[in-house]
Amino acid sequence: MEPRSGRIDSGPMCGRFTQKQPTSEIARIFEAEDLAGDPGERYNVAPTDEAAVVVQRDDRRAVVRYRWGLVPGWADDPRIASRAFNARAETLATSPLFRDAFRRRRCLVPVDGFYEWLRQGSKRQPMRIHDPEDRLLALAGLWTGRQDAVTGEWNRTFTIVTTRPNAFMTPIHDRMPVVVPLDAWARWLDPTPAEPGELRALLEPSDDVALAAYPVPPLVNNVRNDGPALIERLAAEAEPLTLL
Repeated sequence: MEPRSGRIDSGPMCGRFTQKQPTSEIARIFEAEDLAGDPGERYNVAPTDEAAVVVQRDDRRAVVRYRWGLVPGWADDPRIASRAFNARAETLATSPLFRDAFRRRRCLVPVDGFYEWLRQGSKRQPMRIHDPEDRLLALAGLWTGRQDAVTGEWNRTFTIVTTRPNAFMTPIHDRMPVVVPLDAWARWLDPTPAEPGELRALLEPSDDVALAAYPVPPLVNNVRNDGPALIERLAAEAEPLTLL
């Protein structure tokens, strides 16, 4: 997927999401300090955009704004971000691109929902996947920092971890973002270096994750579009798909 190229018909999981709530509210939910100051109302966040993420540094948890698409410090070309907006859970511990961030720089990406494209014959129908009670989903993420060689400025970026689909997502896509449950937020955010085995269970697809889905207008196909109209339910949909 070319993240800022305009219209698309489909994309890899997970390639779009919404952050409707202001970061002040996200900070309240995650018991964090709001360092982002973002008003929210974002309905079509795409790779290479900045977005709110939750990080933990020592005893300080904060909501910050990082750019979506991981660019490690050793990367020669920052354009690698357009190919590193997702990280496969199965290879986190071995991938040169993600393994260091997996050990010590994990984050949570709070979203109101994410989009996926369901194949219907020759067409792809955009779907919004969300919590049935419209609570925030905390997606597993990794972050890193890279210093600009010219300006000396530190640029921080993140990626979203994906895994195999659970029973709900299987009919929609062959991947899904890792949703971290509330009781595991602190463990995932802990900046203490972790061995892969300590976190492996969190990366497995779980049917305990409650999700719902409904079709939305094709407006979301264009990354330049934004606004509440993108998440309106299509009139033809009678009931959402729900797994509880």
